[in-house]
Amino acid sequence: MEEISKNFKIKFWGVRGSHPIPNPDMMKYGGNTSCVEIQVNGHLIIIDAGTGVIGLGNELIKNYISSGTNEFNREPISAVMLFSHTHHDHIQGFPFFKPAYIGTSKIHMYGSKSLGLDFADTLSQSMFTPFFPVDLGEMDGHLIINNFRETDMIILAPGETKPITKNIFDYDMSKLDEDSVIIHCLKSYAHPKDGVLFFKITWRGHSVVFASDKEGYIGGDSKLTSFARNTDLLIHDAQYIMDDYVSPVTPKQGYGHSTPEMAIEAAKLANAQKLILFHMDPSYTDKMIDIIGENIQNSIVNAMVAYEGLEIDLVCTK
Repeated sequence: MEEISKNFKIKFWGVRGSHPIPNPDMMKYGGNTSCVEIQVNGHLIIIDAGTGVIGLGNELIKNYISSGTNEFNREPISAVMLFSHTHHDHIQGFPFFKPAYIGTSKIHMYGSKSLGLDFADTLSQSMFTPFFPVDLGEMDGHLIINNFRETDMIILAPGETKPITKNIFDYDMSKLDEDSVIIHCLKSYAHPKDGVLFFKITWRGHSVVFASDKEGYIGGDSKLTSFARNTDLLIHDAQYIMDDYVSPVTPKQGYGHSTPEMAIEAAKLANAQKLILFHMDPSYTDKMIDIIGENIQNSIVNAMVAYEGLEIDLVCTK
């Protein structure tokens, strides 16, 4: 069996919130919006399709082209895409995600039913004339779009490219191959107007939890604490510094985002082994984020600020 080390990797392609920012004072941490790549046991999982997904798509296309001489002998692109929600900064890169235009690509897409609409219907509203020249249904790739609920789990079996969705209460876990990758979700309403999905990806006793676009609660978020308990890595929203969050002029309370202090508290309560601060405000320069990074070194949590290109080998984080 292939060595399991170096087989659960996370790479950050976009770490900003709200909108992309092409500013030379903000390039150390990057200006693209939310996108995280996870490579685990031969499976590609993509969380969110902000503008960061464009660079990831370009990289996947390079590998696709180099794998053969034509579309009939190249290795098809296969991926699972998880969408926390459909605000612009989490989907605005998808229309420019090149693998979705390749006929041999198979992309299984999962998101929450929102405001009475299926995820496919919500996503399709972001791509239609006159706002974009290509409708979602006109993309050549094989896009399989699904609603994802808290009672669901996605199973990625070893050697299989097609995910299996099962009800967590009806499936006999003893039948599960120990090398399968499991994806769970948690619906949070700490972000207006219809909440977001958090994701937990687990493989061989290791896990990563993605919890962006959520606001902290007094005493902590008990559902997130349970969901992320003992995770290897917690990727948590930390968009605003406290001065902005409680500003008497333009307070950010109720916007559905956390401060670094809130993220640290969440990591402590969940006993997360490592914390990544994510979804930084687009107005924050590299110098400002440097200060955030310096301040969190004083916490008892093993924490750092996300930046574009950051790679973490999860198997080696413990």
